[in-house]
Amino acid sequence: MSWTTCDLCDAHEAVARVPQLAWRDFGGRVRFAGPIATVKCFEDNSRIKEIAATPGQGRVLVVDGGGSLRCALVGDMIGADFQRNGWAGLVVWGAVRDTAELGRLELGVKAMGSIPRRSVRRGEGAADVELAFGGVAWCPGDRLFADEDGIVLLEPGTVIPQD
Repeated sequence: MSWTTCDLCDAHEAVARVPQLAWRDFGGRVRFAGPIATVKCFEDNSRIKEIAATPGQGRVLVVDGGGSLRCALVGDMIGADFQRNGWAGLVVWGAVRDTAELGRLELGVKAMGSIPRRSVRRGEGAADVELAFGGVAWCPGDRLFADEDGIVLLEPGTVIPQD
């Protein structure tokens, strides 16, 4: 990957969307990119677990967990499913757990924090919906680029040098 989020912001200043959140890296891969899939859920990771079992094809799952740090939406077992099924990464507006194990995965994982408490499974949540958090819209199919400096979202079809 020859891009950096800083360079992408500079090159696409008029159209780059940059979430205004302080992300922490938990996965074994800090730099990752791909088209996004989305899920909206609050303290219930049922939909996330379902999506983890599907072919990722290099996509990134963006999770709107309402910013809750009361329980983790992703842990080592779900993270391993994402890696095994070819997902590039996860972005969680909420918490994760099993961080030592997540750090061993060849998967990008950005989240707000960690907590050992697991979430519940009530079968709630919605997938493939437009999300709004961090001051930006997150639309299924948008291209996400993540590195040490943060996240940049670009619309599909935006030309990325040496992409």
